[in-house]
Amino acid sequence: MKRWLTTLYAPLFLGGFLALGIAVVGVAGRSPGWLAVIFLCALLVSFVAERALPYEPQWNHNQGDGWRDVAHALVNEACNGLALLILPGLVALLSFEGLWPGSWPLWGQVLLAIGIADAGISLTHYVSHHVPWMWRLHAVHHSVQRLYGFNGLMKHPLHQMLEAAVGFLPLIVLGVPLDVALLLAFAISLQLLLQHSNVDMTPGVLSHVFAWAPVHRLHHMKYGAAGNVNFGLFFNLWDRLLGTALHAGAYSIRQGELGIGNRADFPQGYVEQLLEPFRPEQFTDEPQVPEALRR
Repeated sequence: MKRWLTTLYAPLFLGGFLALGIAVVGVAGRSPGWLAVIFLCALLVSFVAERALPYEPQWNHNQGDGWRDVAHALVNEACNGLALLILPGLVALLSFEGLWPGSWPLWGQVLLAIGIADAGISLTHYVSHHVPWMWRLHAVHHSVQRLYGFNGLMKHPLHQMLEAAVGFLPLIVLGVPLDVALLLAFAISLQLLLQHSNVDMTPGVLSHVFAWAPVHRLHHMKYGAAGNVNFGLFFNLWDRLLGTALHAGAYSIRQGELGIGNRADFPQGYVEQLLEPFRPEQFTDEPQVPEALRR
């Protein structure tokens, strides 16, 4: 039974909650506010699953970061909400009429939006590891000392806005409808829960397709350039094209192996993290890459 749960958890979580969101908002015509209710249910399921099937039991314990992560999530989700409020105006101003396939079924439009946004956000993520000023903003996300669903929303708001701008701009130009954009934002939130989940999921062959926790944990390891892998948001396609894909079975990341190796003093408080990108950096020695990763 446990093997089935670990195998099916990720596809059922993403597919089930996304299908529910499409059915409630698109088919039943309910208020978009229902997406927030469904997301809270998904968050609850994520927390329960992490405690029932933990990958690293120590990551289930608050390490003085709980309220900080709540603050990041609330601010970033509020920014997302404000952006969606102005989206119709941006579409009216910047879009080219008739380009968006509005005759497609809603689920097809959402999948198309996911594919387009995934390209922009994944490539922005890749560039953020190679352009110094972008890395300084993105480093806030990489300062985490444990991985669990909620800290997928832990980002510097300026970096989140940058990723969102690149990911959504092509959709705006194409004239994406508001309901599709709302469902895309909902899907991204679900995917971030799965990417950073502490559930011991074993999705098998799907780990070669989807950027879920088994591959994304390798991206958060503290061993410098060794962590410049698996940048994808939804899919591993872009990493395969960039040559940055590292399979989940390559190495097992555990407690004490996360964070920024040469920034052991990276601040952990919310306000301090907002200010950190604008302060002088103080580097420490890079930790040695484990032998298993060198091979």
